[in-house]
Amino acid sequence: MARVKGALATRKRRNKMLKLAKGYWGAKSKHFKMAKQAVLKSGNYAYIGRKQKKRDFRSLWITRISAQCKVEGINYSRFMYGLKKSGIQLNRKMLSELAINDKQAFAQLVETAKKAL
Repeated sequence: MARVKGALATRKRRNKMLKLAKGYWGAKSKHFKMAKQAVLKSGNYAYIGRKQKKRDFRSLWITRISAQCKVEGINYSRFMYGLKKSGIQLNRKMLSELAINDKQAFAQLVETAKKAL
């Protein structure tokens, strides 16, 4: 019986990896071994980056809310505690949008939070 070497599957696998490495600098886009290492490493960076993106945005929102709270004469933690006590459930993303775009509405939220404290 003839021996099957699997050349087609190997070639497809290699071409798939080289396609993912397209645009990489130098041999990383041409040589399979280097391309495989680069693609695996970049995949890890992409995975980590998706997690860091969430952290970075939350931090940005908190900074924006805090800055507007200082203008209104309250600190961030007291403001958030006041909102929680008053039963207002707005996420930080929406609060930061209000702090930037609608300062009057944000001021009303601050007053509500102050009353709840």
